[in-house]
Amino acid sequence: MANDEYLKKLERVIKQMLLPLKGIPFNIIIQSISGHEVIEFDRDDKEHYKLLKNLTEVAKMTCVSVNKKGIKRPRPNEVGNDIEPFVIDSLNACGISAKKPCTKSGKKQSVGYPDIEITCSDNRKHYIECKTFSEKTKGTSQRSFYLSPSEDFKVNHDAIHFIMGFEIYVDKKVGNNNIYKTKAWKILDAYQLECDLKHEFNSDNARLYQDSMILAEGPA
Repeated sequence: MANDEYLKKLERVIKQMLLPLKGIPFNIIIQSISGHEVIEFDRDDKEHYKLLKNLTEVAKMTCVSVNKKGIKRPRPNEVGNDIEPFVIDSLNACGISAKKPCTKSGKKQSVGYPDIEITCSDNRKHYIECKTFSEKTKGTSQRSFYLSPSEDFKVNHDAIHFIMGFEIYVDKKVGNNNIYKTKAWKILDAYQLECDLKHEFNSDNARLYQDSMILAEGPA
């Protein structure tokens, strides 16, 4: 009986854990994970205004570069990663030092939030996340922003967190691939973003392929 009660209690705990958390402020998430403050963009701050003006030129230059070359991909959800190098090149061309952020331990890591770390003329550092959207998807509930907690996170400074979104479209088709180009851009302040948390269960190969799990096996 004691064991049955324990199992019922455990089931209740797991069910409670699986309930999604909604509307969590982005700035609180970053502060909790990294210990660094998310600075809200201030339109009355001269340095913030200057930075936005420069980022506007970066966005325009990125669109020109992408449209000149095109991005070849079979699916639109793969274009976001390909647009990052265009943004970095445009940032550097506009005199804003840009690179992939390092983790807290100093490792260079391309995956995970955020995409780009910039250093301005006043030596302040800020972050940019690159996103793509289409006319059909921009107003939908399609999930497009992901952030995974990590002990070796890539946010190491109090900073403004910008999101640079590019509206893409299919210019033409080449074989199995589409050639994507841009038709518009947006610069967002992530401070106001709200996020949801959905839990998941996972395992690893060591546990998945352990001898006690195998029912049958053989060579190909």
